[in-house]
Amino acid sequence: MPEDSENITRIHLDGKEYILIGTAHVSKKSAELVKEVIDTEKPDSVCVELDQQRYQSIQEGNKWREMDIFKVIKEKKASLLLMNLAISSFQKRMAKELGVQAGQEMIQGIQSAKENDAKLVLADRNIQVTFSRIWGNLGLKGKALLLSQIIYGIFSKESISEEELEKMKSQDMLDSMLKEFTEAFPRLKTPLIDERDQYLAQKIKKATGEKVVAVLGAAHVPGITKQIHKDHDLAALTQLPPKSKAPKIIGWSIPILILLIVAYTFIANPSAGTQQAISWIIWNGSLSAIGTAIAFGHPLAILTAFIAAPITSLNPLLAAGWFAGAVQAYMRRPSVKDFETLTEDVFSVKGFWNNKVTRVLLVVVLANLGSSLGTFIGGADVIRLFFQNL
Repeated sequence: MPEDSENITRIHLDGKEYILIGTAHVSKKSAELVKEVIDTEKPDSVCVELDQQRYQSIQEGNKWREMDIFKVIKEKKASLLLMNLAISSFQKRMAKELGVQAGQEMIQGIQSAKENDAKLVLADRNIQVTFSRIWGNLGLKGKALLLSQIIYGIFSKESISEEELEKMKSQDMLDSMLKEFTEAFPRLKTPLIDERDQYLAQKIKKATGEKVVAVLGAAHVPGITKQIHKDHDLAALTQLPPKSKAPKIIGWSIPILILLIVAYTFIANPSAGTQQAISWIIWNGSLSAIGTAIAFGHPLAILTAFIAAPITSLNPLLAAGWFAGAVQAYMRRPSVKDFETLTEDVFSVKGFWNNKVTRVLLVVVLANLGSSLGTFIGGADVIRLFFQNL
């Protein structure tokens, strides 16, 4: 039996033995423990807390080079990619401080499974499904707080000792990053921890062989120990939350209302109608252009944001950031070097803004943010002028 027994849980169920290793996601000791347990126990299967996407990311370190930035913009994945980069940055920053490789215990689990001829099982739920279910549990305020917490995670300079890191064994990697946020929004714990406990437990239980070792973030061990005795529907746990009709209704209602108000005002008082149109253009265009400028966008991208925002704000199917981002990517196309240094550059504010890939993503996100803000302010001013000229 390995020395670090406090982080090892043994479960005997239906003639099978399950050995759960609770790890910190960035820790030399955890990686050493994983190797020791697998080499000693010689399991039939090794389950790791990874999904296919994260497994491929580990196996294909240069995958960023193949990313098509125009495809990311077209498929509306700029915000999701920024979120993934932020979390990757947080994890790698801690790893760099301690001189270890991020996710080293999972990498060790993969290597040890191969060395001991054990079947490797990717036991975690797809991270995009988890993000979607988290996002679906939040209101507008919650989403804004989540994004701010993630951004803080990128640029925070707080150092973390190995002793403090070992204490984080009681937390999930995402949960540790969003600790304050989960305290403010307890319902976030359901998709982030509880559902994944159920998913992981079911995958571990279904692993082949009589002896199964599972390499897990320690936050999941108590939940899995409980959930492994039950059966769980994996299809239900991977189902994307139904999209609310409210955003679509609001998204179309606002531009229709604005157009009707401006049209009516033009008929009743052409001068006031002109004022409304100018106000709408100025607020939308200026705030979207300012967002693009904050991202250090190319002058043509800034101009594109200014021109596109007043139009795209009247069509929920379009977004100013897509157009500004596409122009930014065309004018300052990211090089192979930008993709190669991507995960290193996101360690700092300077690197985040200097890398041409993240610059494009920032242009998309900040131009859209400015346009959204312009829609509310410009819309409010249109309504003010309407009542003023009744």
